[in-house]
Amino acid sequence: MSTTTEERRTGSGLGTAVAGMALIAATYGMARFGIGLFAPRLGAQRPDLTAVLGWAGAAQFTSYALAAAVAARLADRHPRAGVLLAGATATAGCLGVAVATDPVVFVLAVFVGGMGGGFASPALVPIVDAVVTGRAAATGQSLVNSGTAAGVIGAGVLAPLAPSVGWAWVLMALLCAVAAAATRGSVRSRPDLTAPRRAGTAPAARPWRLLVVPGTAAVIAGAGSALIWTFGPLSVTGTGVVGADRVGWLWIALGSGGVLGTLTGVVVERWGRRGGWCLCSGALALSGVALSLAVGTGTAWVAYACMAVFGTGYLGLSGVLVLWSRQVWPDAAGAGTSVLFIALAVGQAVGSAGFGVLRGSADPGALGLCAAGLSVLGGLIALVRSRPGRPRRRRGGHEVTAGEDRFRGPAGPVAPLR
Repeated sequence: MSTTTEERRTGSGLGTAVAGMALIAATYGMARFGIGLFAPRLGAQRPDLTAVLGWAGAAQFTSYALAAAVAARLADRHPRAGVLLAGATATAGCLGVAVATDPVVFVLAVFVGGMGGGFASPALVPIVDAVVTGRAAATGQSLVNSGTAAGVIGAGVLAPLAPSVGWAWVLMALLCAVAAAATRGSVRSRPDLTAPRRAGTAPAARPWRLLVVPGTAAVIAGAGSALIWTFGPLSVTGTGVVGADRVGWLWIALGSGGVLGTLTGVVVERWGRRGGWCLCSGALALSGVALSLAVGTGTAWVAYACMAVFGTGYLGLSGVLVLWSRQVWPDAAGAGTSVLFIALAVGQAVGSAGFGVLRGSADPGALGLCAAGLSVLGGLIALVRSRPGRPRRRRGGHEVTAGEDRFRGPAGPVAPLR
């Protein structure tokens, strides 16, 4: 029996959020971050690829940024197309990595696979906004964002169990395809996801200045996060703190900590987007200090705690960026998410290159403190207030004013993202 759109809204819609979480887990935690996790086995089983692992990382960042830029214009008008592109590129990229033995083919496969995450996140923002009911909207967005943690855990578990790199990447390709199909199927009958753009919401009419503060904070915090994403496990295994055969457990610890990213919505509702950002930046700073402590004392449990705290802080930051874009660009949240995630990725790229240069002249402990300092700076920048502007009308009659953390509706002030 058919149901109306209004009837379909009576459910919480969290089933769609779970499907979206699976898509993020497959496209981010596996198709994207899996390259770094499987790098040692790739080098051992396919020695010809060792020399191009750095180029593969660069290709991955480039393709992610390009896909996110395309999604910025596509996601809010055609989010289901974004889901299909995410699934198709991540699946094709994983299959390419599974069979690649030639360096050029390998880098090309990584480039294609890296697009999946760039398409997925912006597409899922308007989908969750449309499907998940109001009171569960913030939780739904945070649940989707926590998919990265689930994917990292899954890849960490899969790494030592798969008989070969090829079979591991075939399985990841299958997961990407199934997750995209499940997400697309959960919203296939939603006519409100193909609504034409409303007047006054063209890109040129959007208040870009509302993204300057979170974008700048994202670049700096992203630079600080690059140390652990790129060199964290290498720092603790290279100094003998953790055995090289236990690298997978470091990633599992990171992903387990990232599961707490589902609480981002609660944090933002209670303390606002700026308070939530500062809290998550503080967690990143703490992880940098913990890395220095682990290397300095040679204590393994501190290294695992460092990764867990980092996962919590980083996934929390990503969640706050999604919620921030929804608040300041309520009619184009997918586009806003793309802009802020590109800023985060740019910071990571710059930070990764910078820390790579500094590693030759500085010890890991000092680099950990440097990363902590960048994270603190990124948190403080988020406290800069935009100059108040004219209120902008959002869906449902609510209004948001430039520089405010909370929405105002007909009944007065309400908690953000209610």
